[in-house]
Amino acid sequence: MFGFRKAPRYLQKAVLLVTLLMVMPALIACADQATPPEALPPEVETIQTPEPGGRGAGGTLRLLYWQAPTILNPHLSAAGQDWAASRATYEPLATYDKEGNLVLFLAAEIPTLENGGLATDGKSVTWRLKQGVRWSDGELFTAHDVRFTYEFITNPEVGSTSAPMYDAVRDVQVIDDYTVRIHFKDVNPAWSLPFVGIQGMIIPRHIFRDYNGANAQEAPANIVPVGTGPYRVIEPGIKPQEVLFLGTQLVETNKIAYEPNPYFREDDKPFFSRVELRGGGIVEEAARLVLQTGDVDFAYNLQLEVKRLAQMEREGGNGKVVPNPGPYVERLVLNFTDPNRETNGERSSRESDHPFFSDKRVRQAFAYAIDREAIAELYAGGRATSNILVSPANYQSPNTSHEFDLAKAAALLDEAGWRDTDDNGIRDKDGYEMKVVFQTSENALRQTTQRIIQGALRSIQVDVEIEFTPSSIFFSSDPSNPNTYRHFYADIQEFNEGNQNPDPGAYMQYYTCGQIPQRSNEWKGENTGRWCNRTYDALHLQSTTEVNPEERLQLFIQMNDLLIEDVALIPLVHRARVIGVSATLEGVDLTPWDADLWNIKDWRRISQ
Repeated sequence: MFGFRKAPRYLQKAVLLVTLLMVMPALIACADQATPPEALPPEVETIQTPEPGGRGAGGTLRLLYWQAPTILNPHLSAAGQDWAASRATYEPLATYDKEGNLVLFLAAEIPTLENGGLATDGKSVTWRLKQGVRWSDGELFTAHDVRFTYEFITNPEVGSTSAPMYDAVRDVQVIDDYTVRIHFKDVNPAWSLPFVGIQGMIIPRHIFRDYNGANAQEAPANIVPVGTGPYRVIEPGIKPQEVLFLGTQLVETNKIAYEPNPYFREDDKPFFSRVELRGGGIVEEAARLVLQTGDVDFAYNLQLEVKRLAQMEREGGNGKVVPNPGPYVERLVLNFTDPNRETNGERSSRESDHPFFSDKRVRQAFAYAIDREAIAELYAGGRATSNILVSPANYQSPNTSHEFDLAKAAALLDEAGWRDTDDNGIRDKDGYEMKVVFQTSENALRQTTQRIIQGALRSIQVDVEIEFTPSSIFFSSDPSNPNTYRHFYADIQEFNEGNQNPDPGAYMQYYTCGQIPQRSNEWKGENTGRWCNRTYDALHLQSTTEVNPEERLQLFIQMNDLLIEDVALIPLVHRARVIGVSATLEGVDLTPWDADLWNIKDWRRISQ
């Protein structure tokens, strides 16, 4: 099927060598090396940094995640706040910095063709691990933990959210206590995905081996994890706090306290003696506490209008707004199934088509009715987009476009037979009115976006009911929670998503038929719109073994274009993840390819 297989062996090696070096330009990157600081402009006063005081010399670091973490197992959640809270404790073999370079954590060296880590046939990669690393309970970390992490993630009874990242893996072999070899099912150009970055965090075999099955959610370590990272969670782990009223919703806030891991391999790190992560609340309060009052040092995901953030930063002077550009796209997902009808006891079932989104003309009309430029103006560092794959930049399709045209939208709805036949101001057809429920998570920015879209759709006689749910509920991984974005018991929903590393293979797999959440898989999977296209699936399958970088890139662009052309979803804004950071905090080095706390061991307090 692929030219690589038919080529003479000497050409195979040459092609693979060039390919791997092009696909992963960071193979020569070296971990644990600090980048020289940039020179400050002459007019800026240099801040004096205190001499290193050793592990735990820095007092308390205060973090605020208004989207509250609910679980500290990164493989049982798809929520950024859960990944971040886990990342202070857990580590992968390596991760990617903001330039796309591999940075080592638990691995001793980056695999290359030269050091024998990358197999010449492209079907395996060997990682050599650091020796003497200990878990936060004192047990030694070994290759058996890596092997177990693979077994846990790929066990269907566990229902791990990280499983798609490992679909290309045939087996993980322990060569010795400090060497592990990953065997792939076929030639794999994305060899660096397993055990790297957010979904590559290694969990301890001796802690989770009794929970490697349907009881995975019951593991005590989901709340009090045992990791190799710089901090460990203090009992009782995720501690419930006060209950708040947000509109009509009751929201339970929580708190997680960390202390330095006494077994961490760098003797003089981490700097802080205690880390307190407060979860829950509202984004406005989070921004105020970090930018204006200085009561917290770091606030996550400040989804407020750019003008409001600038005002807070200017008036407070205690913190700064830090945009983290990356792969995230705010989007509207259209439900291809009927959320109001039960089929075999299941709503939004693949067995029941949506009453009007099953018509492409209707989906196109909704796309024309979205003023993406107006919405993008709300976002700090955001810009309107017509693509779902936006980063790295060379993956952005040049073949798509977007247009805000209410007249075209109305004409398409007329053509599809949806007209206001009873003069009540709402389009109807065959006795069914065009009413949509539009849901998203609770935050001011998304509620403003909802109102913009609601106004436009109502102007073309589409009735829109707005619903919003606290993030801890909306993004919950609990399969028994019917109000999650995966259950999707609404017609339209909004959230943001993007690839977790510079290779978009796992991200583009989200839109395959096998990723549709449903009762039979306990609502796991990211294809929440229930769009299923066999042509798309075939393109993705081809991308998993295509070793020519340019041809593989074109496959991803074709996938993007198919999603957009069929209006499987509607991209809104290529957005930055906006963070609030205290003026007294140093060392925060954000990357779009990992959780914000990925380098928390290097964070320090400075004097002003």
